[in-house]
Amino acid sequence: MKYMLMTFGEAAGMMAAKSPEWINEMIDFMRKVDQDLRESGELVDDNGLADGSTAKTVRWRDGVPVPTDGPFAESKESLVGYWIVDVENEARALEIASRIVAFVQAPIEVRQVMDAPPEM
Repeated sequence: MKYMLMTFGEAAGMMAAKSPEWINEMIDFMRKVDQDLRESGELVDDNGLADGSTAKTVRWRDGVPVPTDGPFAESKESLVGYWIVDVENEARALEIASRIVAFVQAPIEVRQVMDAPPEM
């Protein structure tokens, strides 16, 4: 079963609040998680994302698509990175997310990736 593990936060705030040593430890930790998931064959894809302040959101208004600045209105936190893992069950996906949360202390949303419906 595939799951997407999405981590949320505010990159600029984290960079200001955390020490350079902690940032380096976090990068090393993330590389170790990636390596472990690659070696176990569970990693499908992963990436960090550019700061949410650079995001654009396209909404449908009055019959036309309208791009606006930012990931969501009235939100400082946004999606900062993700992993897509192919694991045996939800419990394993939650185990991986818990390992990451224990270090970064930021929320991670875990969602199953749905297969495409069969063609008709």
